[in-house]
Amino acid sequence: MTVRNLDALFRPKSVAVIGASERPGSTGAMVWARVLEGGFDGPLWPVNPKYDTFSGHPVIGDVGDLPQAPTVALICTPPASWPVIIHKLGGLGTRAAIIVGEVRSDDDRLALRHALSAARPHLLRIVGPGSLGVISPALRAHLGAPSCTVKAGGVAWVSQSNALTNAVLGWAQARGLGFSHAVALGGEADVDAGDVLDYLASDPGTRAILLELDTVRAARKFMSAARAAARNKPVLALRSGRDDPADALYTAAFRRAGLVRVDALDDLLDEVETLGVGRVAAGGTATLITSDRGLATLACDAFAAAGTTLARWPDAASDALAQVLPHAVGGNPLQLGDDARAEQFGSALKLLGEHRSTGTAFVVHASTHSAPVDEVARALIENQRFAYRGLLACFFGGLDAATRDALHAQGIPVHTTPQRLARAFARLVDYRMGRELLMQTPEGLPERIPEAIDAAQAQACAALAVGECQLTGDAAARLLERFGLRVEAQEDCAGAIASPRTKSVVDIAVELHDDDNFGPVFRFTAPSADGVSAPLRVYGLPPLNPILARDIVTRSSYARLVAPEPALTALTELSQAVCDVKEIVGLALTLRVYHDHVAVADPTLKLAAKRSRLAIVPYPRRFEETVDWQGLRVTVRPIRPEDEAAHHDFVEAMTPEDLRLRFFGAVGSFDHSQLARMTQIDYDREMALIATVASDEGFTRTLGVVRAVADPDNETAEFAVAVRSDQKGRRLGQLLMERIIRYARVRGIHWLVGEALRENTPMIALAKASGFTITRTEDPGVVGFRMALDETVGASEEGPRKGG
Repeated sequence: MTVRNLDALFRPKSVAVIGASERPGSTGAMVWARVLEGGFDGPLWPVNPKYDTFSGHPVIGDVGDLPQAPTVALICTPPASWPVIIHKLGGLGTRAAIIVGEVRSDDDRLALRHALSAARPHLLRIVGPGSLGVISPALRAHLGAPSCTVKAGGVAWVSQSNALTNAVLGWAQARGLGFSHAVALGGEADVDAGDVLDYLASDPGTRAILLELDTVRAARKFMSAARAAARNKPVLALRSGRDDPADALYTAAFRRAGLVRVDALDDLLDEVETLGVGRVAAGGTATLITSDRGLATLACDAFAAAGTTLARWPDAASDALAQVLPHAVGGNPLQLGDDARAEQFGSALKLLGEHRSTGTAFVVHASTHSAPVDEVARALIENQRFAYRGLLACFFGGLDAATRDALHAQGIPVHTTPQRLARAFARLVDYRMGRELLMQTPEGLPERIPEAIDAAQAQACAALAVGECQLTGDAAARLLERFGLRVEAQEDCAGAIASPRTKSVVDIAVELHDDDNFGPVFRFTAPSADGVSAPLRVYGLPPLNPILARDIVTRSSYARLVAPEPALTALTELSQAVCDVKEIVGLALTLRVYHDHVAVADPTLKLAAKRSRLAIVPYPRRFEETVDWQGLRVTVRPIRPEDEAAHHDFVEAMTPEDLRLRFFGAVGSFDHSQLARMTQIDYDREMALIATVASDEGFTRTLGVVRAVADPDNETAEFAVAVRSDQKGRRLGQLLMERIIRYARVRGIHWLVGEALRENTPMIALAKASGFTITRTEDPGVVGFRMALDETVGASEEGPRKGG
């Protein structure tokens, strides 16, 4: 399960508190009091056989006597009662439960297992045990026992720690900050961090996600959910335990998933301010506006330490400022002077806003007689609309709550020091850069002849068949060479000391192990280049391509000493060998890096009949095929990141009317980020099959595309299809539809659904011809399509369910 029925947790319509109490200090009393204090205005039922009424609410004696199924049940009773309660709730139709109590003994663990078994037939989701609760302030739903009520905001908090959650909620309350949702996961017996990330990824009320965790329970699900979330919004992660041997692996996994790792709780809390309040575009440059030289110097040092570049202003910006603010010290940072007035801060924002290259605006100010903090704050509020890439402020000495709240209301984050201001912005830049790595989806198979691939697979299988679980020497070299890797013989190594140009620059030890959670993982280690800097020790999750390999290689101090391409190619080829030969469960070798080439030395490959799945799905070449169509040789295959240029041409070749019908409205041109989302997909939950032909000029041309995006439960996938306007009427849409239906069946998806404008008669005809049932939708101008992909759901007339 993943997001199934999580909407019940985050958008509850009715709540039952089972074990609600008036006994001071009891869990039931704390939970009941917090639900009341939060102001939840839906039906609310206390359940406890010991009472008839309290707090003005009639008390229900038994779960089975509830007047209707509560959306969410809060369970505050001892573990022995959980299985019966869950069984009754499931029978009523309750969709989610939060178990507040802890598991402390073997008997408690047995009761929890029985409760999970009772929940499964009803698809009832369980948070906990030992959960502080799930809080959705916009709905005034405080479902649990948080230490305080929570204000609504734009950032979600997700944590495995109750104590830390309480501390963060209290910290935010004291600063007038809020959350879209706050979740304390507890024991994660059912709902875990991956599930919650999946839900929050598409939650419109959540602009960013702050994640605190020690462990990841299901890495494949977590990585897929994290990648989906990070594509849509910033996700920042805090993991304690830097001395944990697995910590470097978590760093690699977070980076690969597009998460920004922070080192301290202070950094995470600062993002409640930056992301929860502001609308800041994470460009790579910034402009500082201050009053005097001392503040400017402090702020510049802070930004330099955080790695943020101050923008170079165009001459026109400097000239304009010189005319309007003649006494200011121009340049970046802009120093308005000790006697600057509040309105001059506003004038500076307005003038600089006309020049987008000045980047994000930062105002750093300490109160003066001529420019009190409250007056400067009003000037920022009045002129913040001119800050094209957003505005952040730092007021030394603080400011009163009313002024702070007024700034927050206008989307202006406020920090207490330039250091915190600079680091908060630098993490947004890290997120933008991390998304570039996130968009990389390497191929799972190398671009070489199938015979070589088959031979490598056959060699590994033949070795296992005769009981050999390890390949060394010539046997290991033979397998690796099939993927383009050069393997050095011992005599080559001896000759390498003949001259400085033939001596290796560095030997990188490469290991692969099958991690219990993350599956196959590379570890790369190398000594310090100068004896002072730290040695290289990084992890990498296959599959890799040259761009992802570069992210690994550039972290070594040796990178500037050698040509990078040979190392990038070698790492990519090594990754492809591991992805393709699934019998490789471990390896150890030396990657010998020379000035102009790379070779492998002393390879050992460990083999087994089975290994864990890769945490990230590689390019699924098995869905490639070449067919004869309308006198052309057409290749139908999954889309790849390198298809962006061809996809741009494909979209440009469609008429405005065809684009309107496809996207349900007028569409202009698509920028890089939009095209990237179309071509750089997560194959674990989405597929886009394109039909391509080779042009006479030697490049590939895209003729059509069909997409299917599955929900995280793999129950329903939504499809869409588009064909170049000059190829319509040639049955290319039918060819693509047949293949996306086949793909969905292979994936085990139950329902394939879609929509089209009612006037789009060709699409409706294609859907009917493909076997879809035409349905009504809530919009009279839109028709729906649905198709059952297996007999089990085909017998049902309900159709696909969303959220439950």
